[in-house]
Amino acid sequence: MPMLEALRNRDEYNSVIKTRVEKACALLESGVSLYPNDFSRDTYIQDIWDDFADAEAEQLETLDKTFSVAGRIMAWRSFGKVTFFQIQDRTSRIQVYAARDDLGSDVYGLFKKSEVGDVVGVRGALFRTKTGELTIAADYFQLMSKSLRPLPEKYHGLKDVEIRYRQRYVDLIVTKRTREIFQKRTQIVRSLRNYMDSRGFMEVETPMMQPIPGGATAKPFETHHNAMDMKLYMRIAPELYLKRLVVGGFEQVYEINRNFRNEGISTQHNPEFTMMEFYWAYATFEDLMDLTEDMFAKVAREVCGSSVIEYQGQTVDLTPGKWVRMTFHDSLEKIGGVAPEVYTDYEQCRALVKQKGEKVVEGEKLGKLQAKLFDILVEPNLVQPHFIYHYPTDISPLSRRNEQNPDLTDRFELFMTGREMANAFSELNDPLDQRERFEEQVREKDAGDEEAHFMDEDYVRALEYGMPPAAGQGVGIDRLVMLLTDSASIREVILFPLLRPEAATGGA
Repeated sequence: MPMLEALRNRDEYNSVIKTRVEKACALLESGVSLYPNDFSRDTYIQDIWDDFADAEAEQLETLDKTFSVAGRIMAWRSFGKVTFFQIQDRTSRIQVYAARDDLGSDVYGLFKKSEVGDVVGVRGALFRTKTGELTIAADYFQLMSKSLRPLPEKYHGLKDVEIRYRQRYVDLIVTKRTREIFQKRTQIVRSLRNYMDSRGFMEVETPMMQPIPGGATAKPFETHHNAMDMKLYMRIAPELYLKRLVVGGFEQVYEINRNFRNEGISTQHNPEFTMMEFYWAYATFEDLMDLTEDMFAKVAREVCGSSVIEYQGQTVDLTPGKWVRMTFHDSLEKIGGVAPEVYTDYEQCRALVKQKGEKVVEGEKLGKLQAKLFDILVEPNLVQPHFIYHYPTDISPLSRRNEQNPDLTDRFELFMTGREMANAFSELNDPLDQRERFEEQVREKDAGDEEAHFMDEDYVRALEYGMPPAAGQGVGIDRLVMLLTDSASIREVILFPLLRPEAATGGA
């Protein structure tokens, strides 16, 4: 009680919160526990709808059964001696009818001190109102958790995007679409896992803190292990550890993993994100193209009901066989409109990159300049699924060289809706070539490239034991969820995206 009194007197609380605290004090004074844990729920609300949505009023009257449900009060209409309110659990919501004559004067009096946002338990039989709405007639009511803060106003909801992401718990309560997005996300991950398992892949776990960050060109987050007095890096990719497992004889492995990259934030990027990365011995990057078409289409059918989906007003066809396959340089010419004599000439390519407003770093290789042109001129135009393959070796330090042209690699990236969805390649398993490329990456890091790859002597040593030819791929889970939930921003599909610290209140 003293704590509630102190809470009521806090200056930063508005009158609505203070009124709720006063009601909580009144309940305590009458002997009501604000947070009990002794109500037994026997039914989820959706089960009631599944079984009785079409039941006639006469059928419900003869139903000799009561239902105990629990959830949050989402709407409230009181008419003196009777009250109608909506209760919502994780499955659905339903109307409840509470009457003084049914509950008794004392219980009903306590019940009337409840508010929208309170978590309650209700028991009662089903009936239909005069308007035909399926309703629970409460013969028992119990407060289970008192809400000291009001939910957003009914008709406007939680509109402030910053608050929606920062207070996701409120967003989930009041926004049906938000709940549906994350329920679908769970379905997508489950579908991917089932698909990989059905193809004979084994799920594994690899370190998230690594002495050497590897597997991608990205700036890592640094941390420190006190007991061992050593610097560690948060994982930017699981690639080099998964390929160590291929060396060890696990020929088909995958990991659904969290990665961390110390980079900017946008509608497509969050510093902490989820990927599925997998490796397949004795397969090539062409095999992965076939697998990817089949996997994406199957997941879409399971989650969305069709392999043809709508995304931000555009129709995207994931049906296998309709995906475009185009080389990296052909895409620069045919989609980006850059003539071969321009993108193959260093000075002309460099000048065009600068003309397009992109920064050029002294000493950048031609492949990196071409990649910048691709990002500007090609990627935004790839709406339907496109496999762009044969990337320059300059920008593919872990990919196998193409047999016919060693300046290119057997690598593809998957694009659709104007963004990258996956990266894959036939793996480089020549330890001498890998060491040489690592050394080149170290030189680039020494020259100021913060995203260049570190030297990893242990990984080279693993390759020296002999890694079978293999192909590997990383799929961006967050972006796949964006696609299959028609979400424009990655923050919509991450429960708790990274945000700047909240502004302090009360002079703190």
